[in-house]
Amino acid sequence: MPKTAARKLSQTKTTKTTPYDVAEHLRTPEEMAAYLDAWLEEAPDDAAGIAKALGDIARAKGMTQVAKDAGLSRESLYRALSPGGNPSFATVLKVARALGVKLHAEAA
Repeated sequence: MPKTAARKLSQTKTTKTTPYDVAEHLRTPEEMAAYLDAWLEEAPDDAAGIAKALGDIARAKGMTQVAKDAGLSRESLYRALSPGGNPSFATVLKVARALGVKLHAEAA
């Protein structure tokens, strides 16, 4: 390899990336509700995805406060909304209430 090509390779800058975290972009109650509604609309049978969406919203609002408002420990909230977590429907309802979002039904 010619010296100039080797020098150019050694001067190549690396780009640092950070993982995308949707919780950093959920700022208003309307954005949070729209995000959950999109999950319910696009993947209504994906219970893990819907739990993940609730977890994203909870992280945006602050897990400690959401856990307190839902009457759950912070650890149990993290566990229920983590990948592989399987929250009960009662937990989903408590978390939704604590997040200030409503689940609704419509005819299919």
